[in-house]
Amino acid sequence: MSSREARLLRGVTMASVLVAILLIILKLIATISTNSISMMASLIDSTMDLFASLVTLFAVRIALQPPDDDHRFGHGKAEPLAALAQTMFIAGSGAFLFLEATQRLIRPQPLDTAGLGIAVMVISMLATASLLMFQRHVIKITQSPAIKADAAHYGSDFLVNAATIAALLLASQGMNWIDPVFGIAVGIFILWGAWHVGRHALDQLMDREVLDGSELKIHALAVGHPDVRAADHIRTRMAGRTMIIQLYIYLRRDLNLGEAHVIGDEVAARIQVLFPGADILIHEEPDHAPPPALKPN
Repeated sequence: MSSREARLLRGVTMASVLVAILLIILKLIATISTNSISMMASLIDSTMDLFASLVTLFAVRIALQPPDDDHRFGHGKAEPLAALAQTMFIAGSGAFLFLEATQRLIRPQPLDTAGLGIAVMVISMLATASLLMFQRHVIKITQSPAIKADAAHYGSDFLVNAATIAALLLASQGMNWIDPVFGIAVGIFILWGAWHVGRHALDQLMDREVLDGSELKIHALAVGHPDVRAADHIRTRMAGRTMIIQLYIYLRRDLNLGEAHVIGDEVAARIQVLFPGADILIHEEPDHAPPPALKPN
């Protein structure tokens, strides 16, 4: 990882924490003032964002550490671990909000000073939009799964803020039922987001195959080399931002060991162009030999 990427990751995680703290302070004041379940929904969402951002902050710093004697493959899996921890925070907040909003729907309560809540939401949307632009810039450069998860939270937070403004406006016009209904909808939305983030984190932690057509592309690149007769046993997985690629290539039997390794290096270079930063392991085999079964790691 370049020094620029490391600097961007540290900067965006710190910005995420600071924005979350600002939003929590503003929304706590507005929630107390308005007695709105919609404001509470937004406050809970931002509080969970803070916990998630703190987890991401520490996870990214761990993931940036270079490989050592105890972690020869690096510390990249700290990021999906962080994403999984975020999932638990998000799911807990979504369940709490759903139950609280359901209770408020059964026992409706009037709102106070909706104008203050709307003003807070507008400020929150501006702060969130600025952070999202920064996060998307960093994601484009680093492809960090932890930052992707964090951006997903703030993306939902932006939508929640916009919908909260609408709910406050309608509730202030006498439609008090819209406030808890909105809270229930946000609770369901948060739970769905938790499932989405958690699924991707588990895929990485369980070394799930990269199911985006990568295997076919790798095969085409390998057999596209003029000296490669065939390729198989292609395996892929993600470790944080690093893609791990393993494959067998089959070569002419008359090649010596040095020539075979040169071809393997050339195939690896071809794959590296399409998958920059990938960790590639190629096993060279003589053509027409029965391919050996891979032993589990």
